[in-house]
Amino acid sequence: MPAVKLSFSDVLSESFSFFFSNLRLFFHLVTLPWIMSVAIRLAGAALAPDSLLAVLIQKGVDVVPTVMFMVAWQRVVLLGPNRVDRLPGLGWSARETAYLVHLIKVAGITFVLVGALLLTMGSLDPAALTPGAPLDPEVTRQQTMAAPLGAGFIVSMLLALRVSYGLAATAVDVPFSPRLSWTYSRGNAWSIIGALFLTFFAGALVTAGVLGAQEAAAVVTWTGTILVSYGASAVVATVQAVILRRLLGWREGAPLPALSGS
Repeated sequence: MPAVKLSFSDVLSESFSFFFSNLRLFFHLVTLPWIMSVAIRLAGAALAPDSLLAVLIQKGVDVVPTVMFMVAWQRVVLLGPNRVDRLPGLGWSARETAYLVHLIKVAGITFVLVGALLLTMGSLDPAALTPGAPLDPEVTRQQTMAAPLGAGFIVSMLLALRVSYGLAATAVDVPFSPRLSWTYSRGNAWSIIGALFLTFFAGALVTAGVLGAQEAAAVVTWTGTILVSYGASAVVATVQAVILRRLLGWREGAPLPALSGS
């Protein structure tokens, strides 16, 4: 295992610098996935505008254009802009399939838990949670059911963040798994979690800010919010790729570092 100590600030500095230095390329690569995501959002709103289950299904379907974009962007970070085989959104290959399978292994449990949490708490009346309000047995039951789901979500999210940088390896056709991500990240776990959590959290805040600031038609709101969301995803993908390169000293064609004890 490589004796590398990641610098939290250096990883973030390199990642944000790369993203903002390549905004034109970002817009070039994101256009089709962005349009696809807007179409998925519009279709979901038209078919079941008030269904929480429909929203979760929509988020699941939206993973497809997101994976197309993430694979292309991480290849740009690690291999350069000339190594993107096709414009994201124009096709699906075995590479995207491998990436999607890897993503499910990393974040599948987290997605299931957050879905269960939303379905459990989705019908709560906020007024019932105000101090002094009479206790509703149904609300109490929902809170009791949601507590372990919330705890499980937090734990699974932290674990997913720690091993998610390995997705960048799959984007460049290096066989990888969450187990390898865990092993290679020993000694750097909190730097990895901190860098990725900060970018996820900052992206969520910016996206929420754009959503809250929009007062035009819903389609305009969704279009702007989804674009900002893709920008946040690009930064996260850049952080993952930078961590992979720094932690493993990765370069194309070179074998992965030997694991300790092997």
